[in-house]
Amino acid sequence: MYRQFLRPILFRFPPETIHRIIVKGLRVAGCMPGAKWILRQCFAMRSPLLEREVFGLKFPNPVGLAAGFDKDAEVYEELAAMGFGFVEVGTVTPKAQPGNPRPRLFRLPEDHALINRMGFNNQGMEHAVCNLRHRRPGLVVGGNLGKNTLTSNENAAADYLKLFRAMYEYVDYFVVNVSCPNVANLTGLQTRESTKTILQGLLDFRRGQNQYRPILLKISPDLTWEQVDEMIAVMVECSLDGVIATNTTRSRENLKTSSKSVEAIGNGGLSGAPLTKRSIEMVRYIHRKTDGRFPIIGVGGIMTEDDAVEMLKAGASLIQVYTGYIYNGPLFVKRICKRLKLDAEIAAGRY
Repeated sequence: MYRQFLRPILFRFPPETIHRIIVKGLRVAGCMPGAKWILRQCFAMRSPLLEREVFGLKFPNPVGLAAGFDKDAEVYEELAAMGFGFVEVGTVTPKAQPGNPRPRLFRLPEDHALINRMGFNNQGMEHAVCNLRHRRPGLVVGGNLGKNTLTSNENAAADYLKLFRAMYEYVDYFVVNVSCPNVANLTGLQTRESTKTILQGLLDFRRGQNQYRPILLKISPDLTWEQVDEMIAVMVECSLDGVIATNTTRSRENLKTSSKSVEAIGNGGLSGAPLTKRSIEMVRYIHRKTDGRFPIIGVGGIMTEDDAVEMLKAGASLIQVYTGYIYNGPLFVKRICKRLKLDAEIAAGRY
């Protein structure tokens, strides 16, 4: 029903407009008595067969919402009620910033894809912390961290540390985002030394805390295998808790959308179906190279239940969706969970 009737209507409007409407609608729903219960009845699925324990955290199911949707931690509880096993907020920066000029978010319906160059638009860490102070227990929330656009790469470590300190009490795990292609020169931080410099300050701070917060690194699908090996070396040297593979891509290869239309859109990170194969390849490569020692959150191009299964088979401990959620609608998470539960029942000989 969503794909046949509702999606065509929604896709008549600019994607950023629809996103704002949905966020506002969820905020209103969250204030209504019983609304979250209704959302859970409609969209969530609970089963012991879906539960996971990864980097010391218990997840009700392995399907999370990737960073970028709830940038300011405004509707993470409502999104959890809609079936997500965890929600990653952000990308958050120390200071509020408007992001890149509009338009900056584009659909490629023929490819089941999006191109975005949002540029870390958000209201800053103080606003996010305020929204996170009173979250209910049992809900797993991650914090995706990025530097302000005007902060030079030489001073980036200070931005990440500032965020880490401010948000430490309020999220369950952290993601160091040095791979987004939509912030000028950010991907220049994806070198062994630059990444280690950023991580070292976070690790030093964490040692002095009573609570342990896992730290993950989010990497780009555009890295060469040699560069992936460098990031794996950083993970080992810094004893990171895991990795998220992958971010969006600059690649425009093998698209069905006309090259003229794609060129008119311009720069930005591509997500969705064109990224499926590459993301799964990277998850499989990292899993094999590390002998499965590091938990992997697989994200990028999960557009069907089969994609979710393949990502987990490749070695992902958890998965995240975003573009697939946009194209498949609010029942997508429940459909994935049903498929994973069925597979688990078959494996256990219960079906």
